Amino acid sequence: MLFALALIPVIALLVFIYVKDKNEREPMGFLILLFIGGMATILPAIIAESIGELIINVFLPGDSLLKAVVVAALLVGPVEELGKYLILRLITWNNKNYNYSYDAIVYAVFVSLGFAAVENVGYVFGNGLGTAILRMFTAVPGHACFAVFMGYFYSKAKYAQITNNRSEYGKYTALSIIAPIVIHGIYDAIAMAAGATDSFVFIGLSVILWFGFVMLMFAASFFIVNQASKKDFCFVPAQDNNGWVYYRPDMVGSWNCSCGRVNQLNFCPTCGSARPVVNYWTCPRCGTLCAYNFCGSCGFSAQQQNMQGQ
Repeated sequence: MLFALALIPVIALLVFIYVKDKNEREPMGFLILLFIGGMATILPAIIAESIGELIINVFLPGDSLLKAVVVAALLVGPVEELGKYLILRLITWNNKNYNYSYDAIVYAVFVSLGFAAVENVGYVFGNGLGTAILRMFTAVPGHACFAVFMGYFYSKAKYAQITNNRSEYGKYTALSIIAPIVIHGIYDAIAMAAGATDSFVFIGLSVILWFGFVMLMFAASFFIVNQASKKDFCFVPAQDNNGWVYYRPDMVGSWNCSCGRVNQLNFCPTCGSARPVVNYWTCPRCGTLCAYNFCGSCGFSAQQQNMQGQ
């Protein structure tokens, strides 16, 4: 029973994120690989956190509020989120399946919940039914939320790389690492601070603050997932294999599929045919390989390109 309670929230969240991927579902074997990769990060995280605590004990011996905050914000959050990011990056960045913007969120959540599954089993068997129920609604969804922020910025970093925007690539790569670390650190810091004092007033205020932060984090993550799912778009390989055509469906209009359906997306939902891509041109403003009427990176119009070429 405890084992089931430990895994039910993980499975429920994985299914929710998976069904939100409406345009092109990811191969199940690939997602299982990501989940296992996330599980594998638990051991190096335990080792790194143990070493980190030994170092922190040298400077902050005993138990104190300051020590609890330092451990949460400067050790646990960075160690766990860096491990997840490394697995995510190694497995997905150059993988052929990574061809839609929403994919990044799916990948990040599967990695993060792989870690959360192992962690949750350990906590539940060590502390019992009450912990299982509490973590079902807090810690496990929390790991999913950290991953949503990681995946959101990870997708933007991929876009920046494809469009050769180095400054944006650096910014969003950094945010895909820093944002989940900061959010995870705040989450743990408030919780650990409440357990590091005997003051009922401070504990009460910490619980209220923590609950408010968790609700805000859940709401923001849910909003990001819904918006990313609705606005999911595709990276389309150029037919001449000289690069990638990257464009947003709402920038290039509709197209008529051979099956008779009029589409806005890059792939026909009825038969799966790809949007026809012809008449490539290189944007003179940002260097992106483009199709149709506007550059998918900076919005430069094909008409302006033609005028400059005359």
